[in-house]
Amino acid sequence: MTDADSTSGPTTADGRTPGTRGQATRQRLLDETASVLRNVPYRDLAVVDIARAAGTSAATFYQYFGSVEEAVLVLAADVVVDGTERLVPRVGGGAWRGWAGMEAAAGVVDEFLAFYRDHRPVLRVMDLGTEEGDARFQQVRSRLFIAFTDALTARVAAEIEEGRHPPDAEPRSIAGAMTSMLAHVAAHQYGFETHGIRLGDTRTAMARILFTTVTGGPVPR
Repeated sequence: MTDADSTSGPTTADGRTPGTRGQATRQRLLDETASVLRNVPYRDLAVVDIARAAGTSAATFYQYFGSVEEAVLVLAADVVVDGTERLVPRVGGGAWRGWAGMEAAAGVVDEFLAFYRDHRPVLRVMDLGTEEGDARFQQVRSRLFIAFTDALTARVAAEIEEGRHPPDAEPRSIAGAMTSMLAHVAAHQYGFETHGIRLGDTRTAMARILFTTVTGGPVPR
């Protein structure tokens, strides 16, 4: 469990609660870990590089984190909090109907794309750890999407109750498939343009797929 999961706040590597100055140092180390990750592969990330960027020493880093991996896991837990706060409200409370519904779907897509741009280095490490079978990264990544999937499941269930889907439609399966689509495309959004696919066109396609899959109806003209 990372200290981001604790109700007692951030701690040092030996479990102590740092003072105001210590908390500032710890946060600076986390910020620089995320910053260095933008230009250095995760496997090449070294404590000395982070400490140098933060204007401190490796010894100071180890006062707060046992390893680079531990610092990245704390960052990942913070990303989960930000993702939940940003993505879940986009599903909205009202019915997705007509252009208003299409705009709601587009809003979900836009937030996913922006969220992945903002946290690209940490999300990339989370995906890497998950693919390698690291249970800690798997758990963090699962928490990132579970609240959003729950919200989207409720949205699909409401559409099913109104008869807009086949009676055997399973709302959580639909929501899970859409969450996977959104996350995968958002994670690879820069790669599309290298193949001549404009991001704006990708965004439109994602919004249309999300709208029609969730509502069971056609895109409004």
